[in-house]
Amino acid sequence: MVTAGRRKSIALFIALGVGLISVILLLYIGWVLLNWRHGALLFLGVLLLAMIISGVVLNTIFLVREIRRNEQHDAFINAVTHELKTPVASLRLYLETLQTRPLDEVRRKEFYRIMLEDSDRLLAAIEQILRTGRMGAAGRKLNLSRIDVGGLVEECLARVRALHAMPPESLAYHPGPPMTVLGDVDEVRAAVSNLIDNAVKYSGRNVKVTVETARVEGKYVSVRVRDEGEGIPKGELKRVFKRFHRVPGPLASRVKGTGLGLYIVRSVAQRHGGRAWAESEGPGRGSTFVLQLPISS
Repeated sequence: MVTAGRRKSIALFIALGVGLISVILLLYIGWVLLNWRHGALLFLGVLLLAMIISGVVLNTIFLVREIRRNEQHDAFINAVTHELKTPVASLRLYLETLQTRPLDEVRRKEFYRIMLEDSDRLLAAIEQILRTGRMGAAGRKLNLSRIDVGGLVEECLARVRALHAMPPESLAYHPGPPMTVLGDVDEVRAAVSNLIDNAVKYSGRNVKVTVETARVEGKYVSVRVRDEGEGIPKGELKRVFKRFHRVPGPLASRVKGTGLGLYIVRSVAQRHGGRAWAESEGPGRGSTFVLQLPISS
């Protein structure tokens, strides 16, 4: 459903475009055709015509961006609503069952386990949203400390294995030499966890994710997360790091998420003087995400 704010924005851009086109026609008929013998007027007419056409083009670009931004916001709100509502509904169901029905100890323990998993999922979604807001706050400083990259990656792998109940062979880790970075441990942990979690989600049913750490040019440490999932089209390799953006496709519609994970990864990399990028040979050929941070001297 189109919101009132979006209607106003679209109407404003359309009205501006119609007005500019009207001015173009008036100038073309009044100045160029009727005064074609006067070189100065002709030159000014052509110049103003070019400026107004540029304005119409820019207006159209801004209109398209506005529509896309609103669509992304709507998709984000729907995703967040689903991410928050589903575990809450599940928790309520199991609590009502525990309250109204007598259950043996085995069933009770199973219910408690599921409820804890739903609580973790709910907290993860909330933390993702709050972290995005904190990163967007101007002037927020990093809480710097020395971070053992290998230990942090192993910690993130253990968390993802427990979260998705995965067998050890589904997540392989090839550690490089011991390396340390100077950074905010919470932010770096969130970035690495998001990369691994994203690779698992987009791998489909047969999860096979490889994580590697390596020293690059003696100055940087890279964390490479490679999956064998559906891959990414070339035109989407840069766009996947935009806020709220999700790669279109059949798997994306089934994967749960808010569209903030990779945005957080790139934001963390930039705040720490590093960078993040994606690599893929195309749909059906898997993808690799790289987080690169400067090594602490």
